[in-house]
Amino acid sequence: MNQYMCIALKEAIKGVEVGDGGPFGAVIVKDGEIISKAHNKVVKTNDPTAHAEVLAIREASRKLGRFDLSDCEIFSSCEPCPMCFAAIHWAKIKKLYFGCTREDASKIGFDDKFIYDVIMGTVEEKQVELREIDRDECLKAFLKWDEKNDKVSY
Repeated sequence: MNQYMCIALKEAIKGVEVGDGGPFGAVIVKDGEIISKAHNKVVKTNDPTAHAEVLAIREASRKLGRFDLSDCEIFSSCEPCPMCFAAIHWAKIKKLYFGCTREDASKIGFDDKFIYDVIMGTVEEKQVELREIDRDECLKAFLKWDEKNDKVSY
């Protein structure tokens, strides 16, 4: 077994055993060195975003002092949910290794596959109703950003 995936799996099992959340673990590696590792802590923190990948990204960014993790790789015990997959993209991580699939997660009650299907537009009934309101007013923040000379792109 891959040494980093083994650690991600140990994190996933640890999270289940201590009751922190679901069976998910993640490890971020840079140049063969483990920068961060985490497991799901949704239940422990009452934070629905406290997924292993997000927590590992937050820790790696803190340790490295930057939001660009393009020189890192991430190992996840399961194919990331859409939120985590987006976070991996935002962190600019170039390589993702995963163990279980979204279908495996769906079989034990996690709705990753459902969310992917909503994004793909292949479900009839959606959980979240979308309504655009006050666009013209909200565009003012975008205009300020666009005009800002010292903005940091990410």
